[in-house]
Amino acid sequence: MKAPSFPTGLSELAGQYDTILCDVWGVIHNGRAAFTEACDALVKFRAGGGRVCLITNAPVPEAQVIRYFEPLGVPRASFDACVSSGDATRFELARHRDMTVWRLGGNEGWEHDRFLYEGLGLKFEDSEKADLLLCIGLRDMENDQPEQYREELRGAVQRGLPMLCANPDKQVRVGGQLYWCAGALADVYEDLGGKVIYPGKPYSPIYHLALERVAQMGAPPKNVLCIGDSPATDVRGARTHGFHSLYVGTGLKQHGANFQAEVTDLLADYGEEATYAMTGLRW
Repeated sequence: MKAPSFPTGLSELAGQYDTILCDVWGVIHNGRAAFTEACDALVKFRAGGGRVCLITNAPVPEAQVIRYFEPLGVPRASFDACVSSGDATRFELARHRDMTVWRLGGNEGWEHDRFLYEGLGLKFEDSEKADLLLCIGLRDMENDQPEQYREELRGAVQRGLPMLCANPDKQVRVGGQLYWCAGALADVYEDLGGKVIYPGKPYSPIYHLALERVAQMGAPPKNVLCIGDSPATDVRGARTHGFHSLYVGTGLKQHGANFQAEVTDLLADYGEEATYAMTGLRW
């Protein structure tokens, strides 16, 4: 595998790109507070004429994603638009209005938000009566483990329910703590032989949505840089869609003394190549 280049800051790369698709959680904030240097870097990129579309696997629509920004300290000047796995999931749900939905993980909490499906006119039932499984997350993301759901999910697989996974991420870091996400349940589902539909990263629906939003700003993007902290979603999504990628080490992977060697090994473990890597996003 080819090792990434290691720039000292985004300023070394900015002139090559007109558009940035930037991950949110783990890149510009950690769920507790904004990463000031990262936000400043995006502000400066925009000041130089670039466009920034935030692209996140949060299983809620855009409005619910950005409402947390001000309390966390993420400035509005750091982005032009935001698209989420929740937005892409709503489009997918709208295509399946004729199906009865079993909602797994919906508890009205910060991640399991009714706005994901509100207003779509969906019919909800328990697992035995449904023909589509909407997986939003674990019921108790602080205490549950994905394997606890195996037998419950086995029944849905046996009944032939496709799973619509609202968040392909397997884990998210909130402050210094890791929590399981819907993607971990999707792994169990696929291991049992079930079919999973993924609207979020690294799959195409969310990228198509992001590029449409950027094009609406005046012109289709020509040179795109994807920034993220996950080899499995951000780096892989960039590669499969023909974009360059910048891996940053502020999210799930905590870097040690030799960041360059650690990142090279990490990417190799996932079979991925990032164009660039930095310990954290900065200008």
